[in-house]
Amino acid sequence: MPLTRRTALATTAAAALPLRHARAQKRPVIKLGVLNDQSGPYRDVNGPTSVICTKQAVQEFAAGGFDVEVLSADNQNKPDIAVSIARQWFDQDGVDIIMDCASSAATLAVAGLCREKNKVVIPTSTATSDLTGKACSPNTIHWVFDTYMEAKSTGGAMVKAGGDTWFCITPNYAFGEALQRDATRFVQAAGGKVLGAHVYPFPETTDFSAALVQAQSSAPRCWASAAPAPT
Repeated sequence: MPLTRRTALATTAAAALPLRHARAQKRPVIKLGVLNDQSGPYRDVNGPTSVICTKQAVQEFAAGGFDVEVLSADNQNKPDIAVSIARQWFDQDGVDIIMDCASSAATLAVAGLCREKNKVVIPTSTATSDLTGKACSPNTIHWVFDTYMEAKSTGGAMVKAGGDTWFCITPNYAFGEALQRDATRFVQAAGGKVLGAHVYPFPETTDFSAALVQAQSSAPRCWASAAPAPT
């Protein structure tokens, strides 16, 4: 094949251009933070098992177009510790979503931070109805039963069935307060009465005899008890 001027120029130009290799696109990463009680009274309710289940769900359902990383930490059911961990996750570790949360008090604190940081929290073991009530936020997805549901379905139905007098035994933190408040509301709305209440220190209380004696002296037909309490 004779070498023409056109062929020579084309060959020279091609040799002078740098070689370009196709770069693999970096896959986006979503970071999930499982924040719960891993050493206290709710360890068996969520704790390490929630972390394992989250990782299993990631393996089974995560889309092929992105990667998912799972972080975990123990909030010890304390709002200040929960917020401190969540803040570090958001500011330093790039966490996008916090899940589980456990204790109602800790969850309410984290929900406030998520709203401030425009992050997402999905409580999956937190029962206070305040998360969809006075503390409702576009950054919170309450993915579990709550004290509104428990109180309405049980309290109202029991009063209609004849259980029109109640005594409440509840723990002294956000969940107990919400349960007693919601139960009282629906019992009274159905025509019943709450005769009294005993609030106990949680989780250190293990002997409920004094609370039971106090409840028995009121002679209620129904007891609203949270011992041991859900979160």
